[in-house]
Amino acid sequence: MRRREFVTFLAAAAVAWPSPSRAKESTRVQRIGVLANEPWAAVEGLHVGLDELGYHEGKDFLVEYRFAEGAVERFPELAAELVGLPVDVLVTSGTPATLAALKATISIPIVMSAGDPIGAGVAASLARPGGNVTGLSSQTAGGEEKRLELLKELRPTLSRVAVLANPTNPYCAIAVERAQRGAATLGVSIDVAQVATLSEVGAAFEAIGRKQPEAALVIADPFLAHQRALLATHLLQHRLPSISAYRECAVAGGLLANVTSYYDIFRRQATFVDAIFRGAKPGDLPIEQPTKFEFVINLKTAKALGLEVPPSLLVRANRLIE
Repeated sequence: MRRREFVTFLAAAAVAWPSPSRAKESTRVQRIGVLANEPWAAVEGLHVGLDELGYHEGKDFLVEYRFAEGAVERFPELAAELVGLPVDVLVTSGTPATLAALKATISIPIVMSAGDPIGAGVAASLARPGGNVTGLSSQTAGGEEKRLELLKELRPTLSRVAVLANPTNPYCAIAVERAQRGAATLGVSIDVAQVATLSEVGAAFEAIGRKQPEAALVIADPFLAHQRALLATHLLQHRLPSISAYRECAVAGGLLANVTSYYDIFRRQATFVDAIFRGAKPGDLPIEQPTKFEFVINLKTAKALGLEVPPSLLVRANRLIE
């Protein structure tokens, strides 16, 4: 059995996790509800994490999935379905899914991942989130600033960036504010294009075109992630190199992605599920921050845009799409 490492953010808030470090023997199969945007490959991390902890699917646990497929407004309905089954624990991915789960239940433990759990009102603190929620932050505080720095490294003369955000997602407002701070430091102006529905995409890019930015930053959001192929088409049409918070956006045709390893996030969520199955209260388990990151460059998109990616970026990439 692999040892598990937990990150505690305040020394005074150390929490004693239940022991022993093995799967809890139970007379029934535990049911886990997964509430996420789409059935992406990263979800497999949850199964791998549980397997590493000694759990066997079908014998010790079953997983019920609900995916919004980019329709963020469906999260409350899907969360209610999982609560109604019922499930023993909810595993959520993203701020909208987590907020929907919190509205659906105050008793079922929630193991979440969210961009900024404190800023979005998901948890009281990192050390002691309180209530029925714990889990991981999926974004770092300086994530948007870092993505802007990478765009600046790609284009040293960069002076104007379009920022795509979803006004219905509380995390996007937080991320835009951080992007504005980072842009000010870099001497870059940003223009925010708010996109919440498919019908708004075309108009948003028309507005972007009038501003004549030199690059684009796509904020982490379920709707924007689901429409990644459409966004990539528009970005290419407007000759805009882009950077996003999802690897899948670069795979779909975006230029850069500087991302948290969501596979690792799901894998680490398994350790929280294990602790809860063994008697821990979710509100007492400290929220962890991401520790693994990926930098992806789509060289096919760079070629289509007529851009030469600097060697300093190429050598730092975890994945090159050719």
